[in-house]
Amino acid sequence: MFAAALARNGPRRALRLAPSRTLAQLPNQPPSSNLPSLDFSPQVQEEQTTGAKSSKDSLSSVELRRRRIGRISFAALLLGFGLNAVYMGREWDEFELKAKKMTIENAPSTRFARTKERFTDIFDYFNKPAWPELLPPPLPAPHQKPYTLLISVDDLLVTSTWDRQHGWRTAKRPGVDYFLAYISQFYEVVVFTSQNFYTAAPILDKLDRYNFYISHRLYREATRSINGKIVKDLSYLNRPLETVISLDTNPEHVSTHPENAIVIPKWNGNPDDKGLIAMIPFLESIGIYKPQDVRPILTAYQGKDIPLEYAKKEAESKALHVEKYTKGKPQGIASSSFSSMLGLSPSTPHRPVPLTYLEQKRLEAQQQYQEEQKYIRQNKDYLEGLLKKEQEMMASEIPGTLWEAIGQFTGDPKKKPDDPTNTSDPNASKDVPADKP
Repeated sequence: MFAAALARNGPRRALRLAPSRTLAQLPNQPPSSNLPSLDFSPQVQEEQTTGAKSSKDSLSSVELRRRRIGRISFAALLLGFGLNAVYMGREWDEFELKAKKMTIENAPSTRFARTKERFTDIFDYFNKPAWPELLPPPLPAPHQKPYTLLISVDDLLVTSTWDRQHGWRTAKRPGVDYFLAYISQFYEVVVFTSQNFYTAAPILDKLDRYNFYISHRLYREATRSINGKIVKDLSYLNRPLETVISLDTNPEHVSTHPENAIVIPKWNGNPDDKGLIAMIPFLESIGIYKPQDVRPILTAYQGKDIPLEYAKKEAESKALHVEKYTKGKPQGIASSSFSSMLGLSPSTPHRPVPLTYLEQKRLEAQQQYQEEQKYIRQNKDYLEGLLKKEQEMMASEIPGTLWEAIGQFTGDPKKKPDDPTNTSDPNASKDVPADKP
């Protein structure tokens, strides 16, 4: 068997080795002509035409018309875009300047700048507040407060904490009730929060139960977005900016009008905090002295501890007042007091230094605050009854069924068709039997 395998493999091996031996023996001999050439450079074949026509020349009339309409539509689109760009560069109209809260002096003046401003407004629609004017027009002069105070909620009036045992809990800042009640005598108090209505409204209902102190409430939809950040743009407020003060804890929220802002540290839940109460004298003095523009005053106090710096200014003013009053007669007052003590002259009543204008107005405001709190305590039951009636009235206006909601939407307060008391159907019976057989 082994010999048979050698016999089968022998001829094949000889066939494989024979050519190599021949080439080794004859190195200068050219290879045989019957061997395949290793030169395999591709041969250029001549293009042959089949006589078939190109698809470009065989389009149907429908396809040609479709392409023609496409070209015309594209040209019309370019023409319309160009005409719109030219139209956007027109001069400013009076109603546009009023809507943008701009004047002809500070509005973009070049054609390109006007085009860019109007083109940006198209895509900036969803980044603006929900209304062009966030507050209603001011009340007549005797009733409207001269200044508007915007107050944030988060970490200024309240703070929220969460733990596993109690969940979310909201804590009220020390002195917040007194702050709102007292400062509302000088300001139109507007709560401007970045929270949504459904989370902030219950908090404000507890802070101002009878709606005595907070004039208006602005929620998340009243803010705008700039570079992805929430901003409270005061130009939409519908109030003169020289009479607006914004009290906040986040500098980003007041970045559009920093000259109108007072940024105070956040309240972290400390029960001994007095930061909110400490701001009252400064805000109170602005409401009493009534400057024409509050922005220079706020700018002068930016970056400083306002309660401390203002306390120093008020102490200096008080010392100057005392010095001015006692100048020229300190000796007479002293001798009279010394003589009366020795019994050498009849006793005369001692005349104290009169109050300053600020102290007089502050005393009046404190008395008014006490009278208001007394009225609330004495008429609490009556106020609670009014509040309950108002809540019931609001609850009755909420549709209870789908038919009522449709009726409110369409303006037809009809009841649902299967209601036997529906008076809109003349065939309906008003008398419904108590029991059916």
